[in-house]
Amino acid sequence: MAANTNKEEKPVNESSSLEKTETSEDSSWHEAPTQGVPVEPQSRKVVIVLENASLEAARLHAFRHDSKMQLLNCDEHQSILKRLGRDIADARPDIVHQCLLTLLDSPLNKSGHLEVYIHTAKGVVIRINPACRIPRTIKRFSGLMVQLLERGSISSDIEGHTKLLEIIPPPITQYLPENARKIALSWNASKVRLYNFFKGIPDRQPIVVAVGAMAKGPDTFADEYVDEKIGISNYALSASVACGKVCCAFEDLWNIM
Repeated sequence: MAANTNKEEKPVNESSSLEKTETSEDSSWHEAPTQGVPVEPQSRKVVIVLENASLEAARLHAFRHDSKMQLLNCDEHQSILKRLGRDIADARPDIVHQCLLTLLDSPLNKSGHLEVYIHTAKGVVIRINPACRIPRTIKRFSGLMVQLLERGSISSDIEGHTKLLEIIPPPITQYLPENARKIALSWNASKVRLYNFFKGIPDRQPIVVAVGAMAKGPDTFADEYVDEKIGISNYALSASVACGKVCCAFEDLWNIM
């Protein structure tokens, strides 16, 4: 008796999956494309800019046409960075990854009160859709960033109507609210308690917070557009922890659970 080869095919929800890549390995980098529920924009808004971020793709073998692009990182590409005359500390995409996980998973973002931009050390500006769910592992995140840098955008549907990640024309200043209070976090600035500081800003005034997403360097990353610099701790904090403190302060201020 001939075997029954007509297997039932499972439906594919195209609207909830990102664009498929050429290989099955690459297509598995994103565990879930969106937060699961729509993110409704609110009138109260915080814009966080991850400044001087390390997101740079390069071919491991520049003279081989079949060599794939990879996101440079200090753990796996030390020889390439040395050949390019680059400081190993400059290749830290994990810092951006940690910050995005903290920001996009926060109640502040899921309630529609947060906008996030990335401004890389090479001047690339990336807009993050609040509904985007960032891959949990650095390997899958790196694959996602390479696709973004090559394609220019990552969509949640085949038609490309909903951009989850998108490279937009610089400068970053054209996307910031004109009447916003623009602040940069700095270790050298006077220390403030974030809740009290944000409470002193008029209720409906937009707020921009620039956070340095690099391993080291001066706090001049946002001097071209910020109004002031503030310190938020007596201790050195990672960029991810700094982002978390900002989110928690606004969640307490605006009673977001």
